[in-house]
Amino acid sequence: MPIVQPGKRPARRFAKSRVFGGKMGHGRKSVNAELNVVPMVDMMTMLVIFLLQQFSATGEVLYMQKDIKLPDAAHGQAIEVAPVIAVNGDSVVVTGQKVADVRDLEADQILSIQPLEERLRDEKKRWDFIHQNDPDREKNWKGDVNIQADVKVPFRILKRVMFSAAQAGYYNINFAALEVSGSAPQPERAPVPAAK
Repeated sequence: MPIVQPGKRPARRFAKSRVFGGKMGHGRKSVNAELNVVPMVDMMTMLVIFLLQQFSATGEVLYMQKDIKLPDAAHGQAIEVAPVIAVNGDSVVVTGQKVADVRDLEADQILSIQPLEERLRDEKKRWDFIHQNDPDREKNWKGDVNIQADVKVPFRILKRVMFSAAQAGYYNINFAALEVSGSAPQPERAPVPAAK
């Protein structure tokens, strides 16, 4: 509420009245504007809480697709941002764009997947364009690719995906897996008798 000079003031309902408002305000318009800041503070608080909940220090590297069940892993590393190849029971997808059907891949005998190679080469060209002014561009290129494969995908399909990625220049292949929260207890070994 603004700080005002003390004195007689009409009630709010009389402030706009021609009869009573003019007598109390001496015919002058009030320069005090009331601003209700409570809704604005509430909205800002909600925005801050929402943004804090959505914040990720590492960033989102993989988008978990609902039709892919990742394998479990006891030991692993955090993966870095790289092109993502998602392989489920129906299709092969690179960064959200479908490049091949798994049924078609099982039918033919060629080892490389041409649409996959072309899409990965396009990603490499995009990376080169972004880093064209970098003097150490060749040193900074790691050739990383992340494969997100369903546990039921046959290895022969994964082998073709890995071969195609290597043909496109992506030699560092990382597989996405879910980290097991607790490691399984190690079996106890029987003591080995000492040699005489």
